[in-house]
Amino acid sequence: MKQQANLIRAGQVIEHLGRRWTVLKQQIITPGKGGAFIQVEMRDLKSGNKTNERWRTADTVERLMTEEKEYQYSYTDGENLVLMDPETFEQTIIPVTLLGDSAPFIQDNMTVTVDLVEGDPVGMHLPPSVVLEVVEADPVVKGQTAASSYKPAKLSNGVKTSVPPFIETGEKIVVRTEDGSYVERFKG
Repeated sequence: MKQQANLIRAGQVIEHLGRRWTVLKQQIITPGKGGAFIQVEMRDLKSGNKTNERWRTADTVERLMTEEKEYQYSYTDGENLVLMDPETFEQTIIPVTLLGDSAPFIQDNMTVTVDLVEGDPVGMHLPPSVVLEVVEADPVVKGQTAASSYKPAKLSNGVKTSVPPFIETGEKIVVRTEDGSYVERFKG
């Protein structure tokens, strides 16, 4: 399906130069002189190579329609994730690279959404947040009670993040899977 270049969004799959690409980032640039253009960072679905491409906003690109399917994460086997279809119980193997930076946040039996183009996996999404334990956190410094003062902490999955001063080692917190940022203390 053809669409204007200025409608390209992150997560879409497009066809360009005879190859399939998943869009990672897009930015509309309006120079002081001349027409606006869109700069797109995208990854080749076959090779995994990244590239940047620019189009004028009036140009058209071929957008591929994706189908979303939910799977349950079973385990990691080297560079691949083994997922189970909850309806048929069939196993599907998908490369870890489809998750990108959110790979450390995948947890046992987690329900994930896989984007498919003609049956081929092209993208994968985790739930918006997960619960993790703080395994390392700096002690609170007296007098450092400003609301904006966060301290470094290490989570049970090895990711480092910033947490408010009242969070201590051993506590469970809710973390965004998109960027690893602190959301709130876990209530449960």
